[in-house]
Amino acid sequence: MSIKNIIKMAASDKEISVYGWVKTARTSKNILFIEINDGSSLNSLQVVINSESQCFNELNGIGTGASIKATGQLVNSPGKQKTELSASNIEIICNTDENYPLQKKRHSFEFLREIAHLRPKTNTLSAVFRVRSQLSFAINRFFQERDFIYLHSPIITASDCEGAGELFKVTSFDLQKPSLDKTGNLDFEKDFFGKETFLTVSGQLQAEIFAHSFTKTYTFGPAFRAENSNTSRHCSEFWMIEPEVAFNNLEDNYRLAEEFIKNIIHYVLEHCQTDMEFFNKWIDKNVLERLSKLSYSKFEVITYTEAISILQSSKHKFEFPVEWGNDLQSEHERYITEQVIKNPVFVIDYPKTIKPFYMRVNDDDKTVAAMDLLVPGTGEIIGGSQREERYDILLKRMKDQNLDIDTYQWYLDLRKFGSVPHSGFGLGLERLLMYITGMDNIRDVIPFPRTPKQIKF
Repeated sequence: MSIKNIIKMAASDKEISVYGWVKTARTSKNILFIEINDGSSLNSLQVVINSESQCFNELNGIGTGASIKATGQLVNSPGKQKTELSASNIEIICNTDENYPLQKKRHSFEFLREIAHLRPKTNTLSAVFRVRSQLSFAINRFFQERDFIYLHSPIITASDCEGAGELFKVTSFDLQKPSLDKTGNLDFEKDFFGKETFLTVSGQLQAEIFAHSFTKTYTFGPAFRAENSNTSRHCSEFWMIEPEVAFNNLEDNYRLAEEFIKNIIHYVLEHCQTDMEFFNKWIDKNVLERLSKLSYSKFEVITYTEAISILQSSKHKFEFPVEWGNDLQSEHERYITEQVIKNPVFVIDYPKTIKPFYMRVNDDDKTVAAMDLLVPGTGEIIGGSQREERYDILLKRMKDQNLDIDTYQWYLDLRKFGSVPHSGFGLGLERLLMYITGMDNIRDVIPFPRTPKQIKF
């Protein structure tokens, strides 16, 4: 039985056994008090055993982090907790030595990243990963309840969805003696897949395939970027949620995104109350207020052109220049949503020159049917678009961006065989988790962060 369930129970003369790890241990008046936790809840269970028990002497010197099995009865507690376990026996499964690094004190997140195999035992990181688990469930629940098909999109691909070129290459070549062609370049025809391949940056293109068969689909899995970036918002490996819906236009798309984000935040607030109260107390004192407000706010909609006008008419001094045709920077996004709109806002219809080839070109031939959801405190949290369903226009866009048409011929085929208007969006799980918990570094919301020069665990 988990500690999460035990601490909800009333006192009883029924004998129970509980397993867990020692958080603290102290002796007072020949009574040993042990606080144990099994990870099922932020709250721990107090175990009490007196000196008359046969195992008492064996427990002398039990260390923080030791694993134990405690057997006894749940009784009313005279302390701050409702109940405690009055133990008849405690078995040490494995003690810890004096070098155990997680003693009862606050540790920096930088230090904890160096011991990622132990940091889930801390209050903050255990709360993060419980919320991550519940959030992942809420995401799948949202789509499954709306008849979306869950697609496991491939990890290895020959397609670069974003066209950014920041991809990890996948090869079976002997790197000391790779196969070369007559010009001295790598001969990918002799590689495992017969062509140049990469770790995926997105499952979107494959999701479009499934949307053309199942109408509503989503992919939720890992994605990779070979960016040599050491910011608090970038990881080389992260998780993406990407729904794709046939017969949906841009407005349908941003309404789905609004319903989605409100639904999953509602779920987390309802099912992770203890952990969220912890974050509100120790990490970000405004997180509960911010999330509650967002979940009930009206999401505004403005065009990119309107956003540029707002920024240019502002007296605020921005670090990055504000010009039509430039992408919005984080400072611009936050100013719009925090200082002007003061609510979540969708910015739509971006210049086509700064967006990927697959976004639908608007009638003005200058903008595309793109959307970004900006939220107070973070800026962009969701990005998406209506996809280009017209064969000739898509082909021209691909040629303009110098894409290998043969590699994407299957993608073009979708526009010949029953093509329909369709749209979708992408959301990074880790950035969403940062927003929900108030954690300010992406490395602290993913179990084993992959960043430049960091691959230890």
